[in-house]
Amino acid sequence: MRNGWTISIAAVLALALSPVWQSAKAADTGPVNFSGMWVHPFFPGIEPPAEGPGPVFNLTRRPNGQSNNNQFVGDFSNPILKPEAAAIVKQHGEISQKGLTYPTPSNRCWPSGVPYIFFQPGMQMLQQQDEIVFIYMRNHEVRHVRLNQKHPEHVTPSWYGDSVAHYEGDSLVIDTVGIKADRPYAMVDMFGTPFSAGIHVVERYRMIDYDDAKEAMLRNMKINPRVPDTRADLDYRGKQLQVIFTVEDNGVFTMPWSGAITYEKPKMEWEEIVCADNPFDFFAEKIGAKVPTAAKPDF
Repeated sequence: MRNGWTISIAAVLALALSPVWQSAKAADTGPVNFSGMWVHPFFPGIEPPAEGPGPVFNLTRRPNGQSNNNQFVGDFSNPILKPEAAAIVKQHGEISQKGLTYPTPSNRCWPSGVPYIFFQPGMQMLQQQDEIVFIYMRNHEVRHVRLNQKHPEHVTPSWYGDSVAHYEGDSLVIDTVGIKADRPYAMVDMFGTPFSAGIHVVERYRMIDYDDAKEAMLRNMKINPRVPDTRADLDYRGKQLQVIFTVEDNGVFTMPWSGAITYEKPKMEWEEIVCADNPFDFFAEKIGAKVPTAAKPDF
């Protein structure tokens, strides 16, 4: 589905390994220590909620019922979609059914935004007293979340929006508004589901017992296949990290809907994965498209 070139090189994130991060303790950062590397070895990734309306999923399936990731045809009949949004999802699916690839943030090397970014198979969470930082494995995508602060009265739209967080018991609750909708490839998922400037996303992170995590993963495996090269520690039986997120957008959706990501402990090294511009615009049926170049150096 992706037509962006991906280059993997062994690297270490200096920020993640700095003494400042290594010395962070749960007592200094909140009631629960979420810090560390986590993997979600499924693609496209978003899990169905335990109950209630959920996201758009793939209509094309493998014989075992899982998503056929060689062809993305979003379920445009999902009742969460307003007619205009359903038409956009249907249009993307028709392109895929022709054997072509339509552009997405991930295959065109653009910032993902939320909740699109949850497709990422690896994430590192860095917890501080005043801020939570998310570093995603692919393409150096980073989110900054301010703790115990309010959104400004007038939010300037940005790639990942304005995110503020607080703790509710053992949960970390993140509230995001102001996600830039006036942008290329403005979508919340791999199926091209659009969003508007009014999108509002709430994430609730908490640690869950292994049995609960396993139940969520089994439910997810009915829809999304595991990614074989993202190595989770299958012998680990401790607590896992789960986020339940809810999306509201009256401009696109008929109702709020929810999804989940259940992260596992990794059994792998952190790799730097860089998305590079692709000279072949297959989605536009162009073979000789040129790589963008600058007229003068940036610095």
